[in-house]
Amino acid sequence: MKLCYVTDRKALPGSPAGQLRSITLKIKDAERAGVDWIQIREKDLHARSLYALVREVMPGCLSKPCISVNDRLDVALAAGAHGVHLGEESLQVADARRFLERTPVDGFLFGVSAHSVKSVEQAEADGADYVIFGPVFRTPSKLAYGLPHGLQQLAVACRAVSIPVLAIGGITVENALQCAEAGAAGVAAIRLFQDADDLEAVVRALR
Repeated sequence: MKLCYVTDRKALPGSPAGQLRSITLKIKDAERAGVDWIQIREKDLHARSLYALVREVMPGCLSKPCISVNDRLDVALAAGAHGVHLGEESLQVADARRFLERTPVDGFLFGVSAHSVKSVEQAEADGADYVIFGPVFRTPSKLAYGLPHGLQQLAVACRAVSIPVLAIGGITVENALQCAEAGAAGVAAIRLFQDADDLEAVVRALR
C-alpha cells in the first residue's frame, strides 16, 4: 500500500506566509511518519517560492519519501525532486520526458492524474510511471471532476494497465482497504494526511 500525501496549503489557516510555513512543517511531519510519496501541489506559487519550498523539504529524505512537484517540471528538476506529477491538462508525459533526453536523471518519476479509465490507459501509453485515479469517493476537493467513480470503476482502471494506480478522492482509513482490494497500488489524499492529529497513527492504520 503506497501512501501519497498531496499538499494544499490554502486549506490551512493563517496568512499566506503562515500557510507556507505550515505546509513546510506538514511535509516534514509526513516524511517522519513514513508516507511513501509527497506530491507538492501548490500550483499558484511563483517559481522561486516553490523552488525554495522543495529545497527546504528535500534534505529530510533521500529516496523515501519520493517528492514530486505538481506540473512544474522545471522546478522539480532544478530543486532535485524525485519526479513531476502532471494533470490531464498539463504537458504530456512524452513531451515532458524529452526535457531529460540530454541530461537524464536516474529514477525520475512521471505521474499523471486521470479521471477516466480511458485517461488511465492513455497515461500508460504516453509513458507515465504511475497514475492517480479519481475521485473514487465523494470529496469536496474533487467536485469539479464530477461524480465519484466508485470502487467498480477503480477496479476496471487498475486492470486496464500494468503501471501502479493510486486511488484518490474521499480516502479514509476505513475505505483504503477497499481500494487495495479493488487493485489499487495505494492511496493519495490531502485531508487524510494534512488534517491528521496523529499522522504516525494514521500511517500505521493504513499499513
